[in-house]
Amino acid sequence: MAFNGTWKVERNENYEKFMEAMGVNMVKRKLGAHDNLKITIQQDGNKFTVKESSNFRNIDIEFTLGVSFEYSLADGTELTGSWNMEGNKLVGKFTRKDNGKVLTTYREIVGEELVQTYIYEGVESKRIFKR
Repeated sequence: MAFNGTWKVERNENYEKFMEAMGVNMVKRKLGAHDNLKITIQQDGNKFTVKESSNFRNIDIEFTLGVSFEYSLADGTELTGSWNMEGNKLVGKFTRKDNGKVLTTYREIVGEELVQTYIYEGVESKRIFKR
């Protein structure tokens, strides 16, 4: 599957503004912009296993497309939602437990890169990963 592999963050676009919109304090935003995030994705049909490792935490996430699950961001923000496939994109819709606002995330392969796009409260950000 196209998403399978280990991906290391290469660069960010508008990521600090996105974290600010999410309510992440300045110190955590500065640290988060340089977290050296590495994502390992393994897809088996509709089931995904994702291992995230960064300077701040290591977490394993398992999900099935279309099935809601709970997840917490590195800053502790708790979400509930699901991932679905739309064409060649993974599309995640997650609702914050604290305020009910929606975070939309897209993962897609563009050339040799994994592009992860976040949209929250009208602020769009991208994190670009390479194998």
